Amino acid sequence: MDHITIRPAGPADVPTVLALFDEAVAWLVSQGRTGQWGDQPWSTTPKTVALVEKYLSTGSAWIAEIGGEAVGTLTLTDGPGAYIAAVDEPERYIHLLTARHGTGAGSALLAHAAEETRSQGISLLRVDCYAGDDGKLVAYYERNGFTRTEAFVEQDGTWPGQILARRV
Repeated sequence: MDHITIRPAGPADVPTVLALFDEAVAWLVSQGRTGQWGDQPWSTTPKTVALVEKYLSTGSAWIAEIGGEAVGTLTLTDGPGAYIAAVDEPERYIHLLTARHGTGAGSALLAHAAEETRSQGISLLRVDCYAGDDGKLVAYYERNGFTRTEAFVEQDGTWPGQILARRV
């Protein structure tokens, strides 16, 4: 496996992050998996462009690279979006994780998020994800040290989600 480097990201990386999500959506569509993020490129949807701009401006964002090429991204914030209940302790919350399939960048970014959380003296790292289809995404987080905490349904009752947590 090629060497993965992880660098800080910011507002100037919005086009790079949107390109990573466009690539992920195309891959999911090629697999017949449109339930997670639909079938339209993120870069052409104002709502998802605004979401990326928001998190890259307000969160602690990271880009994974192999040989200088962006292959993944993740953003950490102090808490979840409005659709997830807050907890009664400090936490870091993962947003906007995507990585090119088969590169190892997703696991590297999750390990980096755990280390960042730990280095800030915080012991709780949480994430939510799509829990539909065959459950492979939930299983992916479990393989990376996360434990299911609660299920939820978002977006007008049509998007099954799962919250997962990891103690660091």
